[in-house]
Amino acid sequence: MPKQQTDYLIQLINSLTKAEKRFLKVFVRRNSASEEILFLQLFDVIDKMKTYDEQAILRKIPAIKKVQLSNLKAHLYKQLLITLRLFHRNQNLDIDLSEKIDYARVLYDKGLYRQSLEMLTKLKQRAKSLDKTIVELEITEFEKLIETQYITNSIDDRADILAEDSMRLVNTMALTQKLSNLSLLLYGLYLKVGYVRNKKDFYYVKEFFRSNLPVIKVENLNFFQRLYLYQSYVWYYFMLQDFIYYYRYSQKWVDLYHDHPEKQQNNLPLYIKGLHNLLNSHFLTGQVDRLSTSLTELELIFEEKTLDKNTEGLLLLFRYIHQINKHYLEGTFTNGLELVPELVELMKNNPYNWDNHRIMVFNYKIACLFFGSGDFDTTITYLNKIINRVNPNFREDIQCFSRILCLIAHYELGNDQLVEYQVKSVYRFLIRMKDMHKVQSEILRFIRNLTRILPSDVNTELSKLKDKLKKLGDDQFERRPFLYLDIISWIEGKLEGKTAEQKIREKFLAKQEV
Repeated sequence: MPKQQTDYLIQLINSLTKAEKRFLKVFVRRNSASEEILFLQLFDVIDKMKTYDEQAILRKIPAIKKVQLSNLKAHLYKQLLITLRLFHRNQNLDIDLSEKIDYARVLYDKGLYRQSLEMLTKLKQRAKSLDKTIVELEITEFEKLIETQYITNSIDDRADILAEDSMRLVNTMALTQKLSNLSLLLYGLYLKVGYVRNKKDFYYVKEFFRSNLPVIKVENLNFFQRLYLYQSYVWYYFMLQDFIYYYRYSQKWVDLYHDHPEKQQNNLPLYIKGLHNLLNSHFLTGQVDRLSTSLTELELIFEEKTLDKNTEGLLLLFRYIHQINKHYLEGTFTNGLELVPELVELMKNNPYNWDNHRIMVFNYKIACLFFGSGDFDTTITYLNKIINRVNPNFREDIQCFSRILCLIAHYELGNDQLVEYQVKSVYRFLIRMKDMHKVQSEILRFIRNLTRILPSDVNTELSKLKDKLKKLGDDQFERRPFLYLDIISWIEGKLEGKTAEQKIREKFLAKQEV
């Protein structure tokens, strides 16, 4: 078994719950009294290993020859998938539907056409009630196949009905695919460039959205078509930094699940993703009370729902993000550091297979927590985890602002020579990324000139920088940097002899009194 497949086997074994492991052993031994089933012994040994060691496996299980091991691992992997499918069939509607279609096919292969058709009829109604258009079409095509070989005489116009059903489902599926493709393409575009950076980006995204959005009437759409439509609008307005409409469509996304609670359990990851975007919209519009309410709704899922590992990983991911965001808004960065040890341990072990994009976001958010709390050395440590990655082709926005924040942290530490050297490097990076905007230019110009400014003049220059940045904050295409770092509060803190944390906390409390 090649190394990559071995890694997959180990990951799969490590992902198993105690209940799943117990079910595997019961299932494997159901027709055998023997305790010497080799691949099960192999499972037990790998399961107890902290680090995979092939030589140790051969020593512990003498019955396994080295030439057998590759095939045995492949067989174990297959058995794990079989047992997991059986274990989860009652909790997963997709697995259950697929299994019953397989039963209908077995009956068809036996020549028991009427039994097969009766089973398919029931399944078709169920698929329709769940808006499983692809499954419904698959069943319809299967019915057509059977009708060409077995005349039921139960419905005179059976052929016409099946043909009409097939065309209706094809058209429904075509529209669903257009909407889901639009949502996916917009999300992919966001991952690559983040928010729009200039008029060129703005008009490109706008034209891309309009040219790919099909002509539709919302009231005629089914559940999933509405879901993909709302998702598309969410990504669209998010990239345009129109956070009011971003909030509205995030709310529509979540309300869709509130209106159809029966859809939540089998589509829980998409419901959670909707809540994540709603929470993010509250963060970006500074609505702390609403963020707290939606965060409570997210927390309740842990208590009320049956969770698989994928869903549990998503919930933890978004819970950490929005707990940190809440600390940002409230100016409680030091308190937020309590989240860091557990989060760092999760990222290190990565039991939920969070991708590099998620890890990058967390490293930036952790760096901002340390920056806000005044620990600039640790800020730089976490920013370097982003800066030192070899050419990641996503989230260029975070890559750029990590470098700017790193410069500011070095400035706070008094590393003047290092700052002077790194300013040039950051300039080159921003130009290469085509992300050199007025806000970044003003910040870099201020930092570069610091070595030439008399200590008595620093506050004057900071005041000038603050005025320039506030004016730029009114520009649609220049406000983006303020979403990554509250640079204004940092400057105001420097001018008033306060930390960024104290200044942001002061602003938050003042807003609460209004």
